[in-house]
Amino acid sequence: MIFRRAIVAELTSNAGAVFTVLFSILFSVGLVRILGDAAGGRVDNQAVFALVALTALTWLPQLLTLTLFIAVLITVTRAFRDSEMIVWFASGQSLLAWVRPVLRFVLPVALVVALLALFATPWAQRQIIESRDRFAQRDDVSRVAPGRFIESGAADRVFFVESVDLQSASVRNVFVSHRSQGREGVIVAAEGVIEVRPDGERYLVLSRGRRYEGTPGQAEYRLVEFERYAIRIESRPDAPLQEIRARAKTTRELLRERTPFNDAELLWRVGIPIVTLLLGLLAVPLAWTNPRIGRSANLLVAILVFFLYLTSIQLIQANVQMQRMSFRGAVWIPHVIALAAIVLLFTRRVYLQRWLPQWRRRPRAPGPT
Repeated sequence: MIFRRAIVAELTSNAGAVFTVLFSILFSVGLVRILGDAAGGRVDNQAVFALVALTALTWLPQLLTLTLFIAVLITVTRAFRDSEMIVWFASGQSLLAWVRPVLRFVLPVALVVALLALFATPWAQRQIIESRDRFAQRDDVSRVAPGRFIESGAADRVFFVESVDLQSASVRNVFVSHRSQGREGVIVAAEGVIEVRPDGERYLVLSRGRRYEGTPGQAEYRLVEFERYAIRIESRPDAPLQEIRARAKTTRELLRERTPFNDAELLWRVGIPIVTLLLGLLAVPLAWTNPRIGRSANLLVAILVFFLYLTSIQLIQANVQMQRMSFRGAVWIPHVIALAAIVLLFTRRVYLQRWLPQWRRRPRAPGPT
């Protein structure tokens, strides 16, 4: 009992350290990517940290699964390296005795992963998609940030402003590059303001500026100076959000609407807790180390096994989406293969079985010399 508690305590300690490192890397990568989207005008600047937190939440099931797998692997590997397993085997215990404390540690984590995959992750995906869609449906000027070139929603205009006054809805030192019917033009103005006409149309009215327009490759360009110039803004504030994708739907919606894409997403949500449980058990026989091999050899093999397992599930997802496989059969195939590999590895480590049987051969009689 004391030894099992010590194993669970060591597993928890190693899992905390591994999770801290992996989460820091994931958070940094997500932050850099979303900051790049914000700099390019694809997401709202004020929602950067919220999007980073929601993105990290969507990756949390896979992150916890990898953390648990590495923690169990490190713990059992250390027992082999420090010769604790020799004492363990000499006392009449086998490698199967590790299954109970490992399951005691793995089952709560698998339950948390199931709750995240079934409820928290779809909610986070829904919030991310709605945030991006709301920003994409804003008018062109409200998406403009001072000091940056921002492309319009129709991809036919590029805006640049030096400063923006949100209270008066005005901009200063405006630069607009536009393309229409094969002709390109540039508009430069000292300031501009947003006006709403009685029919509901929105216009950016520029003051004290110039307009250059012409056809590329030809020398005929037209220059127009103006005191007041209005540009119609493509505004879609009342447009409905795009249809929410399968990964953003709730589990109840996936069960109610049985389409190929919904079945593929449901396969992932049901499968990731099972992956967590099976990988925790697989790490026990996989942690056996050979003194002649480097310390990181089994860790590299384990990471390869982890990505191979998840990749196989994604391939099966693709086949379900293309209706090449049924959901009932596809949901069990990768897990049955993983369970068979666990039984095979435990059999080899416990009963010292070789991969291929060696048939006894009668020694040959020595020939004449």
